[in-house]
Amino acid sequence: MRKPPLNPDVADAAPADQVLTDCDGQHVVTYMRLLQADSEGADWMEVARIVLHIDPVREPDRARNAYQSRLARAK
Repeated sequence: MRKPPLNPDVADAAPADQVLTDCDGQHVVTYMRLLQADSEGADWMEVARIVLHIDPVREPDRARNAYQSRLARAK
């Protein structure tokens, strides 16, 4: 089994499949970082910028949607 990337870019939304996908496998570290940030009460905008590589000031809707869908998928 190959190691997942440590800091991959993300699509605008997480997969909606009921089963784990290859995309989920590539984003295991991303999901862990999102869960940790959420448990620590981190600001979603900072998490979007650092973890998801999306600037929430320039692209607020895209950043919010990506953050919410990835966090929901991680949970």
